[in-house]
Amino acid sequence: MAGRNKIADMSPHRVSLWPRQNLSKSVPSPSPSPTKEMPVPLLDLQAQYATMQSELDEAVLGVVRSQRFILGEVVERFEAEVARLVGVKHAVACASGTDAILLVLRALALEPGDEVIVPPFTFFATAGAVWNAGLRPVFADIEPDTFNLNADAVAAALTDRTRAVVAVHLFGQMADLGALRRLAHEHGLALIEDAAQAIGARQRIEGKETNAGAVGAAGCFSFFPSKNLGGFGDGGLVTTRDDRLAAVLRKLRVHGGQQMYHHELVGTNSRLDALQAAVLLAKLPRLAGWTEARRRNAGWYDRALAPAPHVRTPTSRSENYHVYHQYTVRAQRRDRLKAHLDRHGIGNAIYYPVPLHLQECFASLGYRRGDFPESERAAGEVLSLPVYPELTDAQRGEVVGRVSEVYERD
Repeated sequence: MAGRNKIADMSPHRVSLWPRQNLSKSVPSPSPSPTKEMPVPLLDLQAQYATMQSELDEAVLGVVRSQRFILGEVVERFEAEVARLVGVKHAVACASGTDAILLVLRALALEPGDEVIVPPFTFFATAGAVWNAGLRPVFADIEPDTFNLNADAVAAALTDRTRAVVAVHLFGQMADLGALRRLAHEHGLALIEDAAQAIGARQRIEGKETNAGAVGAAGCFSFFPSKNLGGFGDGGLVTTRDDRLAAVLRKLRVHGGQQMYHHELVGTNSRLDALQAAVLLAKLPRLAGWTEARRRNAGWYDRALAPAPHVRTPTSRSENYHVYHQYTVRAQRRDRLKAHLDRHGIGNAIYYPVPLHLQECFASLGYRRGDFPESERAAGEVLSLPVYPELTDAQRGEVVGRVSEVYERD
C-alpha cells in the first residue's frame, strides 16, 4: 500500500546501544509492509511455551511427584540462581512483586507517616505498597526521555520526614541510580529498586557495570506471567547484600518467625510456591537469549520508525543495557492510533493512562492535575507495541505498516 511506512521526523529518540553490540549492523532493513491483514498479539505466551513445553511440563511434574509445594529445595535453588545472576549475597522469594516492595518497607522498620518518594508514572503497586505499609507516598516527576524518576525532582521533594526512595526501572531500563544513590547517601535514605520489569538489565555506574537489583538497599522483582521471566502465576523476590535485612525478610514472609508457632515479628504469608520456582528455574537459562531477541526487535522498530514525525521511539541511554519489557513509543493522537491498531488486531496497551497522583484513592494526599507535567504528558502519549522474543519479521512489518497507515494522510 503506497505511503504505508511514511511516518518521519519529530526529533526521534534513537536507541543507543552498548559498544560491544551494535544492533544496527545485525538488524535487517524493514521489509515492505504486508499486503494482507495479520493479527499480532501484544504478548504470545503460547509461542514461548511451544519452544520448551517438555522442559516446563517436566519441571511441574517433578514438584507434583515430590508433593512438596511450599518453599523447600526448589525455591532455595531458584533464590541462589537469581542472587548469582544479580550479583548479590541474598535473594528472598515471596508471593508477588507487590509483596516484595511491601516486605522491604516493613523490614526497614519505618515509622507510620514516614515519607517514601515514588514516581507517579508507574504501575500502582509501587505507591500502593508504600500506603499499605502505613507510610506516605510522596511523588516526584519523571524524566521525559526514559520515563524514570528524575533525580532533581526527588531532591526537590525531600522533607525532614523522607526515609526512602523507590526507583522504578520502567519498561526494562534502569533509572539513574548513580545520581539517586548519591542523593540517598547524602540524606541517609534507603534506596529501593523496583526492578519488576527489569530482570537482566544493567547500568554502567562510575565505570562499573552493575545489575538491576544490586545497587540499592534492596531490589524488588516480579515473576507475573507477562514479565520477561514469568511464571505460571504470581511470584516475586527481593535481592539484597544486607544480612540483617535478608534475615528479617525471611521471617516476615512466614508470619514473622524462623520456627513454626514462634513469632518474633508480626509477619504475613508471602511465600513463593515450589511450582512457580520450578517453572522459573526451567526458564532462567533462556532469559539472556530472550532478552537479546527483545533488543533485536526493538532495534528493528527503531530503524523502521526513525523517520516518523508522529511517533517517537524509546530512548535507551548509552550507559544502560535495556531489556525492553515493553517497547513504548510516544504518539501524537495516541488514542486514534490505538483504535486503529485495535481494529486490525495489533496488540497494544497504554502503560499507564492515569498517573498515580490523580488516582481517586490518593486524593487525600492533596495532589492536583498539573503537579507533575511530565508524568501527565506521558500518560496521554504512550503506547506499547509487541516486542516479545518470538515476534516474526512478518509480524513486525505488520505492526509498523499499521502504525504508518494512521498518519499517511497527514
